[in-house]
Amino acid sequence: MWVDTHCHWDAPEFGADAARCREQAAASGVNLCVVPAVAPSNWAAVAQWAHTHNDVYALGIHPLFAEQADMNNVLALEQALTAARNDPRLVAVGEIGLDAWVPSQRTPQAQAHQRRLFEAQLELARQHDLPVIVHARQANDLVLAALRRTGVRRGIAHAFSGSVQQAQALWAQGLHLGAGGTATFEAARRLHRALAELPPEAWVMETDAPDIPPQWLYVPRARREAGEAQGVNSPAQLPRIGHVVAQRLGLSEIAWRTLSTANAQRALPGLAAWLGNG
Repeated sequence: MWVDTHCHWDAPEFGADAARCREQAAASGVNLCVVPAVAPSNWAAVAQWAHTHNDVYALGIHPLFAEQADMNNVLALEQALTAARNDPRLVAVGEIGLDAWVPSQRTPQAQAHQRRLFEAQLELARQHDLPVIVHARQANDLVLAALRRTGVRRGIAHAFSGSVQQAQALWAQGLHLGAGGTATFEAARRLHRALAELPPEAWVMETDAPDIPPQWLYVPRARREAGEAQGVNSPAQLPRIGHVVAQRLGLSEIAWRTLSTANAQRALPGLAAWLGNG
């Protein structure tokens, strides 16, 4: 089986087709999806999805929603994690992290606010003994520093896109690295180097669906501006993405499917109950 360690099934791009797309993913061999939250407004939705569709979920505040959040929301997250402490489908705190790519989030004030929320959520993960699902865009070094300060040593660096050295540091800190659609692009040489340099045990599979489409779904900006729609990514694409990642790792697809599932369980131990190992 394949495990998609990062899919936003409640995203508007799926809409009424979400359940049908989930069936397609299952038919393609994706047996389990991890559905991270992005803001308090969708905490209930991801939990409901997981219970309805036999997936699992994470609760957190995404850095791009930090502007609308404050420490009261962190308190609400603590309460939500406490309320769900006996829910075996809750497997992580996420999606949390830092983002310095979006222009509005690059100001010193915005970055400081992101860091406060991120570190507060890392503390909650440590207190509740949960791994983290971390978003780090142009912020790998700052994320690593926060992980070290808070002592968090388990989880996934989602959609990893940094250097080999950053990958090695995150892996040494105890985080697995998420590989998905970006790995299918020939231009993603830095990611290809990281896949080649780190052991296969460091990596897990993800789609970040409906975002980060693989190369065969990607529509260049000029064509999008001319009116062509971007292809919507889906976990049904994961086996084909996994085939490409397996080649980058020097493994057979079957070997990588088995190993990536085991890696996902090591990164998120709560998956064991849903993979026949609990």
